Amino acid sequence: MRTKLLILTLALAFIFPSRAVAQGMPVYDNTNFVSLVKQLLESGKQTANLLKTVNFLKDQKESLEKVNNVVRQLKAVREISRNNQRLIAVMQSDLRDILNSPYIKPEEVQRISESFSAIVDNSLDTMDFIDEILSSDYLKMSDADRAEILKQKELESREMVSNITTKTRRYRDIISFRRMQDKINNRETAY
Repeated sequence: MRTKLLILTLALAFIFPSRAVAQGMPVYDNTNFVSLVKQLLESGKQTANLLKTVNFLKDQKESLEKVNNVVRQLKAVREISRNNQRLIAVMQSDLRDILNSPYIKPEEVQRISESFSAIVDNSLDTMDFIDEILSSDYLKMSDADRAEILKQKELESREMVSNITTKTRRYRDIISFRRMQDKINNRETAY
């Protein structure tokens, strides 16, 4: 403390030479000078504490961003999983009903099967890709980049569900139309 006071006194001695006389030159009281030095030291401590707090808050922000990215990844993976379950449910029930319908022509069965199989294959490829992204560093991606890709894959899986739902509805409409057409063509006429 005394060395700091001595250094400050010497610095002031160089700034204000002892021979310099000026009218109205302020006279400093030693008590005020010591008080000023104490305030400066206290201010320095507070600044150091503020810098520590800023660094701590930056670290916390980065941690929250990492957690947020992981949560986004989990939500995207969960949604993709749900969409794949919907695809499987459609394949198990609706596709079987469509293919077993007497109103679907034999030459259409292969084409229908291939169109649904293409969607399922795409879904499986997406799941493999997601597994690769999550289990490896995948080109040293950041969590934010990984979350962005998963979000994109989630949108693609929604599109697949929408696509398979549309196809199912279209084939059900075709079956319904052919059933009605068959009833009309095979009705008994009582003229």
